[in-house]
Amino acid sequence: MSGNIQLLSDTLARARAEGRSALIAYVPAGFPTVDGGIEAVKAVLESGADVVEVGLPHSDPVFDGPVIQTADDIALRGGLKIADVMRTVREAHAATGKPILVMTYWNPVDRYGVERFAVELAEAGGAGCILPDLPVQESATWREHAEKQGLATVFVVAPSNRDERLKEITAAGSGFVYAASLMGVTGTRASVGEAAAALVRRTRAATELPVCVGIGVSNGEQAAEVAGFADGVIVGSAFVKALLDAPDEAAGLAAIRTLTAELAKGVRGNV
Repeated sequence: MSGNIQLLSDTLARARAEGRSALIAYVPAGFPTVDGGIEAVKAVLESGADVVEVGLPHSDPVFDGPVIQTADDIALRGGLKIADVMRTVREAHAATGKPILVMTYWNPVDRYGVERFAVELAEAGGAGCILPDLPVQESATWREHAEKQGLATVFVVAPSNRDERLKEITAAGSGFVYAASLMGVTGTRASVGEAAAALVRRTRAATELPVCVGIGVSNGEQAAEVAGFADGVIVGSAFVKALLDAPDEAAGLAAIRTLTAELAKGVRGNV
């Protein structure tokens, strides 16, 4: 392995060696502003997150719920460009030395230029990309350029994927596997949690890669629950909601620092 994919792999391995899950935070670039987004990424990394996914806001974010859609809309109306996303990665990585990935839909990468995107992300110190809507069978060009630049390609698996499909998806990916499931509304969480745990078991049977779960975790107790069966706990909407609900940027940063610290205790079983 080369480039920052090694940093990502080492970070996940270190968490495992410590007997815990990694805490992976999702923060959209350009929200509430470009500078504010950079400060938010730095804040969560400094407060206990192991890895950050920087979201590249998109006009049709089919994978995201209403909270993240709201943040994306604010960022796009603010004139966010891909150059701002790269700057977010560069400055946050330089300040913290921690692995940062970009989570993006395929269309912006395709329009920007696959090789150009990969080269610029690597130059910014990025560890790789999460591509929720790129089918594995159409990913060869991206993976070729990502590998050349030392970037991870993280694919998303879902409970609906059959075992053969899980093998196909995980064989093409690198860094880790993003296991997506929904926590559900209050009262159904126990059964949905079981579905997520089952997906992790099935995915682990298909790959040696760490399996990290994003299922609507919003507090330390839920983080501890998911950490009981996953290699990483991915939290996104809870961070965005904390920023959206804050009266100003300083209060938003204070809120996400507090939330990160609580989640970091959760993945360590200290809630």
